[in-house]
Amino acid sequence: MKKLYTFLLAFALIQTAFAQDTQEITKKSKTPIGGRPNIPSDLKFEFGFNQLNNKSEDLSMNFFGSRTFNVYYQYPVSIFGDASGFTMDIGIGVGTDKYAFKDDQTLYNNPAVGPESSLLRDITDVLGDNITIKKNVVAANYFDIPLDFTYHFNKTNYTKGFQVSVGGKFGYLYESHTKVRYEESNDLKRQIKDSQNYGFEKFRYGLSVKAGSPGFYAWSYFGLNQVFQKGMGPNGTEATQINFGIAVNVF
Repeated sequence: MKKLYTFLLAFALIQTAFAQDTQEITKKSKTPIGGRPNIPSDLKFEFGFNQLNNKSEDLSMNFFGSRTFNVYYQYPVSIFGDASGFTMDIGIGVGTDKYAFKDDQTLYNNPAVGPESSLLRDITDVLGDNITIKKNVVAANYFDIPLDFTYHFNKTNYTKGFQVSVGGKFGYLYESHTKVRYEESNDLKRQIKDSQNYGFEKFRYGLSVKAGSPGFYAWSYFGLNQVFQKGMGPNGTEATQINFGIAVNVF
């Protein structure tokens, strides 16, 4: 994940340098102090919470421990004319969703079903009762392609004013794992990270809604397909995904 974020940031810096050189050549006016750089692209950092919809009670999750973080690079294209106020923003990026199940439970492979499956078990049933669990999360990492249709209320300057968008994203799961951090009775600290599929669907798709200013906005995502493959997730769950939070747009 660190390599992916480093690549995205490096790519963004290259774009910034290129845009600055172009501005100097064409002798355009500089962006006022405190304003957003006039670069025809958006690097977005989305922070929020990850929840399951249509789930059973035995899949209860810790709200604050179940978080999501997305990094998207999107390019806006004017539609219906330059002064219509509408843009189509297509991009690429990575998304990380974390699931923190309550009662010190996490996902383990279900040998009765197959290697790409999971069931929910108490961690102490696997590691022993004489431990103190410090951290317990399940992480799913995706390559995402977001697509938003945005309406800008300031039709003369899309870098200012209120804006709303509806769209969606399509994602591919490239890695998933569990991470358990615990302390034994002799104060020895340990951490176990186990990378497996756990029955997650390889692809995801859903709808998104965003509203705010060009530099700061609220967002939500509603998954249209199930999080786990049919019959492969814990307790045969058919849960879908809901994400929501806030974001900053650095360009």
